[in-house]
Amino acid sequence: MHGDILLIAETLISKAEGNFIDLESLTPSDEAIELAEKCGKDAKLVESILQASNEVVKVGPDFIITETTHGFVCANAGIDELNVDDNLATPMPDNPDKSANEIREILEDKYSTELAIIITDTQGRAFRVGAIGTAIGCSGITPLWRRVGDTDLYGRELETTEIATADELAAAASLIMGQANEGIPVVLLRGFDSFDLLRDTESDISKLLRQKKFDAFRD
Repeated sequence: MHGDILLIAETLISKAEGNFIDLESLTPSDEAIELAEKCGKDAKLVESILQASNEVVKVGPDFIITETTHGFVCANAGIDELNVDDNLATPMPDNPDKSANEIREILEDKYSTELAIIITDTQGRAFRVGAIGTAIGCSGITPLWRRVGDTDLYGRELETTEIATADELAAAASLIMGQANEGIPVVLLRGFDSFDLLRDTESDISKLLRQKKFDAFRD
């Protein structure tokens, strides 16, 4: 149906694309061994995290915050050991935007309608407890809704307001997908009133990535 939004868990995309990490095949570097001692993780898993990262941002008990090769700042480079066979892990898809775009084009051609695809991941947040659904790829909808120039209920003009629409939709879908054995990797969202306003087949998730020079919270 026109305006439908399919939200797909990144693990499903990685598995469908054959994107697995064989942890047993990795030889930990000296850096991986040192970080493993600091955080308490297996050195081979740490090596996989380093290989998927541009830089290490912070290390703590049982976590390594990195900037991934995609540009996301998150725990353990988004590498997941859940819902996969022993000694395997699933990294983030190589190119979540490309994956989302390919799926959208196939479905739009098949059903002759306009829709959007959002690839979701579960991530933690600075200064907040608990993980939420986050968008790591999208197609067919802009992930960032710039509301500057709109007015509030009292007629005041908004000067800086930007809404991370894709993240908010991903968080809503995550409640249904679950985090354990629910087995629901895809959620269909229907009736989003702002779909036509935010329709964009050229946009990608990069709009949600804060430039490092504007990141006041990174050392």
